[in-house]
Amino acid sequence: MTPVHFSFTSAFILGLMGLAFHRTHLLSALLCLEGMMLSLFIALSLWSLQLETTNYSTAPMLLLAFSACEASTGLALLVATARTHGTDRLQSLNLLQC
Repeated sequence: MTPVHFSFTSAFILGLMGLAFHRTHLLSALLCLEGMMLSLFIALSLWSLQLETTNYSTAPMLLLAFSACEASTGLALLVATARTHGTDRLQSLNLLQC
């Protein structure tokens, strides 16, 4: 495994571990998701550059568009949660009370 592949794989794994183990605030979960998407975007961009074909050049832009939609949806949920519950802590959210 090359150092470039190792760095993107470790960035994705660190984002996934942060999402799985550090679940105190909704904002920290959203930041971990954005870190994972950023590492996937850079890895997919480098992969399409290494193949040197135009068929795979649209995949990073499509992933970036989905990442922007995911970020806007997450921020909208963060604002809605902060307005209704008064905090963005994930322990205060209970699906049975909705």
